[in-house]
Amino acid sequence: MMKSDILIKGLDELFPDARCELNYTQDYELLIATVLSAQCTDKRVNEVTKVLFQKYDLYTLKEASLKEIEDIIRPCGSYTKKAKYLKTIATSLVEDYEGHVPNNREYLENLPGVGRKTCNVVLSNIYNVPAIAVDTHVARVSVRLGFAQAKDSVSVIEQKLMKKFPKDHWSRLHHQLVLFGRYKCKALKPECQDCIFKDYCKHYKNKTK
Repeated sequence: MMKSDILIKGLDELFPDARCELNYTQDYELLIATVLSAQCTDKRVNEVTKVLFQKYDLYTLKEASLKEIEDIIRPCGSYTKKAKYLKTIATSLVEDYEGHVPNNREYLENLPGVGRKTCNVVLSNIYNVPAIAVDTHVARVSVRLGFAQAKDSVSVIEQKLMKKFPKDHWSRLHHQLVLFGRYKCKALKPECQDCIFKDYCKHYKNKTK
């Protein structure tokens, strides 16, 4: 069995119902939450967006003052920059798409604060577009399990994973790798001893030399 098949089988056992852990009920809420999640945990983002989405929809967010937005999203970090992003995103979506998030990668990636990773998350979850969003967890796990090298950029890691795994697995694999990195293959204290992938893990092999 190929290593990629072993990873798919193992992750399906560990996280059979893997999904995005950001809370949202509207398409634009996922976009905003993902923008806020840069350098911030999903748990904290969910605490912040609970307040933000109760107070604003896209139309009222578009009209809100930066100070009002900053006061709410401050716990997410980089709140001055992110407040500007959110106000511009709200304005753009209202004016260009009547408040909806389009299935348009080029448009979305031109919005402030929205890079390829964020776009992948949104298109995958909202429109079922096959995609692998490479965040710090996905990158770390990919390197440790030998699917990428430490020097690789996130775009290179994404391309390598897309070549290694079937297209119809990409979106689920993304969520599973995020959860595996977040709860098992952690940055500082990975749970190596009981890991079902330890025989394939560079990190474990180096640690046990």
